[in-house]
Amino acid sequence: MSLSHQKEWHRVSTSLFQLEKRLFLLLYYGGKKMEKLNLKKVVLAYSGGLDTSIIITWLKENYGCEVICVAADLGQEEELDGLEKKALASGASKLYIEDLIDEFIDDFAFVALKAGAKYEGDYLLGTAIARPVIAKRLVEIAHAENADAIVHGCTGKGNDQVRFELGIRAFDPEIPILAPWRVWEIKSREDELKYAEEHGIPIKRAGDSSYSEDRNLWHISHEGLELEDPEAEPNWNNMLTLSVNPEDAPDEPTYISVEFEKGVPVGVNGQKMKGSDIVRYLNDVGGKNGIGIDDIVENRLIGMKVRGVYENAGATILYHAHSFLEALTLDRDTMHYKIEIANKLAQLIYNGQWFSTIRKAISAFVDVTQETVTGSVKLKLYKGNVINAGASSPYTLYHEEFATFGEDGVYDQTDSQGFVNLYALPIKVQTMMRIKNEKKNK
Repeated sequence: MSLSHQKEWHRVSTSLFQLEKRLFLLLYYGGKKMEKLNLKKVVLAYSGGLDTSIIITWLKENYGCEVICVAADLGQEEELDGLEKKALASGASKLYIEDLIDEFIDDFAFVALKAGAKYEGDYLLGTAIARPVIAKRLVEIAHAENADAIVHGCTGKGNDQVRFELGIRAFDPEIPILAPWRVWEIKSREDELKYAEEHGIPIKRAGDSSYSEDRNLWHISHEGLELEDPEAEPNWNNMLTLSVNPEDAPDEPTYISVEFEKGVPVGVNGQKMKGSDIVRYLNDVGGKNGIGIDDIVENRLIGMKVRGVYENAGATILYHAHSFLEALTLDRDTMHYKIEIANKLAQLIYNGQWFSTIRKAISAFVDVTQETVTGSVKLKLYKGNVINAGASSPYTLYHEEFATFGEDGVYDQTDSQGFVNLYALPIKVQTMMRIKNEKKNK
């Protein structure tokens, strides 16, 4: 077979494979929807971005259905401006903009905070904790609207498809879920832009100069562009949205205090505030000091590694303060075990299992550990660093009389001899056995 024939055969076989794959996905994921073609009304998780904007038109074109959009207000601020006009112009019949900020912070973000949950030790779960609260509201609106299906714009490469669908299934095990990225002919951003142009869909065309971003009150994430090359330094001046580069932060430190009750932030600088206002304030003061900028390579649920930059000033400050307060108020065994399960909890949240029994059980354990995590933490913010500056608690387990290097009247150091002898016994016996066998073998 000639080289040209080989190339042609490769092209044809590749096309056939893609056709078979699309047919399989249509049958497998489309299920009842593709068989009956009777969707009259659907609810779409809507952000106003390129994906969900063209999905509205695609749904009407392929299913002839009414499209009701749902946008969750999680603290995106100006990103929600003009969203209703855009949704209606794209073909939606209506748009819900649901204020979920307080629920998001109090019932999701602070649950992760109390546990100290960080995925792979770094990621503060800003997107992962947002998806369950959105999924819950999507089901509520789908039921209220008597919708035939829920639609999302997640790709088959990401974590969010799992997070949304597990969240939906926690409240409705039967409602059809449609993910256009699994079934349509569009395969790239270029295809999306072409489709939008052909169908007159209003979009903000940023070309190749914009990152893929997800924003809420807890964080903003950036992916794409130079971040896809792990050898490249991020273009900080082009990227940072909520923070300044630490090099450009003030030369004088900023001091703040954060107050907690049972592990939950309740105030800043002595002033009581609701949770969302605390995060909003700390985002502002932390962002001005270059706090909480994380360049991370993480392992997605489906197996691939991805790189992202996260701005989470307020979350970083709260995690730091909470950890410092726990160091004073938790006993050793509880603290060590909690560190172990924090990793497990972070994995569950990252993988979309917020509503699972094991997540709830771990969180229930965490709540018990937080009974004494009450007090005030003083911090110094300086050029990207969060530095401990003192803490106090009525439940502190730290006693200077025991910890001092000076003379004290509460600790008899001769007591330690028996403890050390017993603690060393296993090693002592092992060493005796080893020496005995070595002598035998000589």
